[in-house]
Amino acid sequence: MLIIVTYDVSTETREGRKRLRRVAKICEGTGQRVQKSVFECKVNLMQYEELERRLLAEIDEKEDNLRLYRLTEPVELHVKEYGKFKAVDFDGSLIV
Repeated sequence: MLIIVTYDVSTETREGRKRLRRVAKICEGTGQRVQKSVFECKVNLMQYEELERRLLAEIDEKEDNLRLYRLTEPVELHVKEYGKFKAVDFDGSLIV
């Protein structure tokens, strides 16, 4: 499944800035950044639940916001892309 993870972490305090870095690092390990606080992640159900659990453990629900969107198949019908950024094709060949 393809999910979109978005977050807004309060950075007014030192601890908030640390939370922001930890949340971003978790997302970077699972998907690709498409905007500053927006990630696309291709995961199975178990990976989705693990990602959600890890993110919820990091954010402060009184100060931060976390949103997870599950895109229904076929994704091509629900995602339009404009501009310079081109997403990685998760299903295509990986060339190193």
